[in-house]
Amino acid sequence: MRPVVRVMREDWADAALPLPSYETAGAAGADLRANLPPDIRAEGIELAPLGRALVPTGLRVEIPDGFELQIRPRSGLALKHGISLPNSPGTIDADYRGPLGVILVNLGAEPFRIAHGDRIAQIVVAPVVQALFEPAAELGETARGAGGFGSTGTA
Repeated sequence: MRPVVRVMREDWADAALPLPSYETAGAAGADLRANLPPDIRAEGIELAPLGRALVPTGLRVEIPDGFELQIRPRSGLALKHGISLPNSPGTIDADYRGPLGVILVNLGAEPFRIAHGDRIAQIVVAPVVQALFEPAAELGETARGAGGFGSTGTA
């Protein structure tokens, strides 16, 4: 059974924009669009090189218990323009009911304009398992041991 994510639009949001949607039958991520407030829809948001912005989607969500929404970059924006998410993947918890915004960063060399309705990120619905954390006096041995960054081979 597929989980159902309930979506509500903000009062100011443009209802003509589609809700998040999968562009192909095999897509893991649903495209999420910039839904800009009326006072900045015409000019959009300009991201300077190395600039960051919280881009509104005009949405709030109700995620079923036991799931999260992961907000991930769009590969085309990353490759062509250097647009990414500094907290990738971003996590939207099942108990959050506030506005859904996407933090974008411009890692490219040129300014990038985000227009109203642009596909800016993708959402992946993922199961969540909450672990129990308990103190331990010692940990089990592994072949890797305490080897850290780069310890399993060359880059």
